[in-house]
Amino acid sequence: MSYNAFFEKASRPFRNYPKLSTVLVIVTVVGSGKGLLAYSDAKEYNAIVSAPDFKKKKVVVLGTGWAGTSFLKQLKHPSYDIEIISPRNYFAFTPLLPSVTVGTVEARSIVEPIRKIVRKKGSNVVLQEAECLSIDPVNKKVNCRSTLNGKGEFSVEYDYLVIAMGAQSNTFNIPGVEENAHFLKEVEDALKIRRSITDCFEKAALSTFTDEERKKILHFVIVGGGPTGVEFAAELHDYVHDDLGRLYPTVKDFVKITLLEATDHILNMFDKRITEFAEKKFQRDGIDLKTGSMVTKVTDTEITTKALKNGGEVTSFPYGMMVWSTGIGTRPVIRDFMSKVGQANRRVLGTDEWLRVEGTRDIYALGDCATIVQRKVMEDITEIFQKADKDNSGTLTVKEMQEVVKDVLERYPQIEIYLKNKKMKSIVDLMKDTKGDAKKEAVELNIEEFRSALSEVDTQMKNLPPTAQVADQQGRYLADCFNRMDKCEKTPEGPIRIRQDGRHRFKPFRYKHLGQFAPLGGEQAAAQIPQLPGDGVSIGHSTQWLWYSAYASMQISARTRAVVVGDWIRRFMWGRDSSGI
Repeated sequence: MSYNAFFEKASRPFRNYPKLSTVLVIVTVVGSGKGLLAYSDAKEYNAIVSAPDFKKKKVVVLGTGWAGTSFLKQLKHPSYDIEIISPRNYFAFTPLLPSVTVGTVEARSIVEPIRKIVRKKGSNVVLQEAECLSIDPVNKKVNCRSTLNGKGEFSVEYDYLVIAMGAQSNTFNIPGVEENAHFLKEVEDALKIRRSITDCFEKAALSTFTDEERKKILHFVIVGGGPTGVEFAAELHDYVHDDLGRLYPTVKDFVKITLLEATDHILNMFDKRITEFAEKKFQRDGIDLKTGSMVTKVTDTEITTKALKNGGEVTSFPYGMMVWSTGIGTRPVIRDFMSKVGQANRRVLGTDEWLRVEGTRDIYALGDCATIVQRKVMEDITEIFQKADKDNSGTLTVKEMQEVVKDVLERYPQIEIYLKNKKMKSIVDLMKDTKGDAKKEAVELNIEEFRSALSEVDTQMKNLPPTAQVADQQGRYLADCFNRMDKCEKTPEGPIRIRQDGRHRFKPFRYKHLGQFAPLGGEQAAAQIPQLPGDGVSIGHSTQWLWYSAYASMQISARTRAVVVGDWIRRFMWGRDSSGI
């Protein structure tokens, strides 16, 4: 009996008993076009795995950030050999990096070794501390180089490749930024900033400097009014006001904090009330907020800016330390890979709704290094209409539309956003509005009317934000795909390729926004969380305690949760540590 026939026979008794799925052992057999099959006997599974022609699929994961670590934590399938390639052997809770820069939280408190995270997995997991130099999609290899002065360059073969390398800071090719600015992407960046702040104060305290020179040394500039830049500015202000001012009383009056933002307001992604509150609070705290100012040049002593209004006035001013937080850019290795898979003209690596890199079959990308290329409704309008019009009448009824509406909304999330903005509950309401018929049962649309009804929906298409929240959800989703590879190995093609039961073979990834915080200093924070009562906006001291609770619960392990909370308690009792180590 062939393996396929044997597997078919062995799995037949369990097909009608879905509750047994918790005790079934899942295996993947190379060469079987039918994907995963189920077994209730561990001894039988071991026998199959030890068969001469059985080979585990090798999954190579590039990166140990939010996306890669989330994928590794949730991947529970025993039929994979996992190899991790990353220049660091730990996961870092990056939302707390601004707190690390001033000693509110210690760097070691927000990291967890990857080996510790994956050690309990039944699969064979290998970690190589190295950086990826290039990806060879034709030969299915990843070319790497050790970061530990090992034996230099080497190659790793893969069956499936998961790219989760994140992104780098975007300098927009502005002269001098790369050489003179501090960035805030990694733990090492936060530690450098912390040492630099201390050095600035120690330097200013020397008797060899004049007051004018001290003003320059203690001028801290933050470029970028997004969540990271705003939080760092708030943390720095509290650090200076609560701790450093007491330790350096002779120079505290020379400190100046400037926040530069190219647009008209900071925190543009938040509700207008949060933006206004943050700007007023910064003004009260003495933080110099300069909006509409674009940096054009940076030297080791001076920053040049250009006003986007007032005739484009150009000004220059000295500084002591600068932190650059203006968004992300594509890493060179990703840019090189994009050219190999026909995506050279794109800004960032593109994937389909199942996180598979477009132009490839066995490569997936998630997190900040990639974006989902959403399908446009208007490009597929004819096929959608034909799929829904089962009786080939040339018109689409409400009943016919209701049978495929779930699949359409899954594949085209912009429709749901459009309906929400129009205050409509469903596509049925859109059909009624187009036809002007109050009786929904009587509504029928031809292809041109259907096209007209959906003509504006593609304007609602939005890229996912490059946040830890998105990366974490993508990692969980992709791990679920790999745990059930039989259902997603053949990605559905076309706009609404549906099975007999009317559903996709596997649902595409859909991001669920859980909210966002903006700590503003002085034990005050702002939050925009859909689950909160009312309109989901909260500002003030109580929101800061909500922030503490949320960030403590989000820690990756019980150890990091305990030490982070301990750091917060230590700071309340004894203040922040200003040692230059």
